Amino acid sequence: MPTQVKPTLYATRLDLTAEVRAQVIEILNQALANTFDLYSQTKQAHWNVKGSDFFALHELFDEMAGEILAYVDDLAERVTALAGVALGTVRMVAQASQLAEYPGDAVTGKDHLVALAERYAQYAKFIRQAIDQTDALGDADTADLFTGISRTADKRLWFLEAHLHG
Repeated sequence: MPTQVKPTLYATRLDLTAEVRAQVIEILNQALANTFDLYSQTKQAHWNVKGSDFFALHELFDEMAGEILAYVDDLAERVTALAGVALGTVRMVAQASQLAEYPGDAVTGKDHLVALAERYAQYAKFIRQAIDQTDALGDADTADLFTGISRTADKRLWFLEAHLHG
């Protein structure tokens, strides 16, 4: 059974109140779980895609996974910059992620494209909500971090859906 980490706020000279920081850290840790899960699901597609479009999709999924992995680090570091604790072990992420489990029977390029498009759409929606929430809390820096992630998620959803048209 995974060990639960009690949320901790360390002392800091940041001008955001402890209450605001705690709320933003909760949002960031949820984003961290969703992002790390999306990374692993994208790698699952990368490793297992088969078919005539194998090479192009294998490369695309690897590039997408690399982008997402960079956001994992950005999110965790923002949590710690706010004097909190990043909850990012594989077990913590598996317990907290809001994304649907990846289909273990996905094989063809289309199978993987559909599965990833569904997850990227869900992820992009969550990130847009996080932008609004952190902006309303007065943390423009975190809202800006989420805005950058949102642009990438929307772009990658477009790429996935473009493969599914026609």
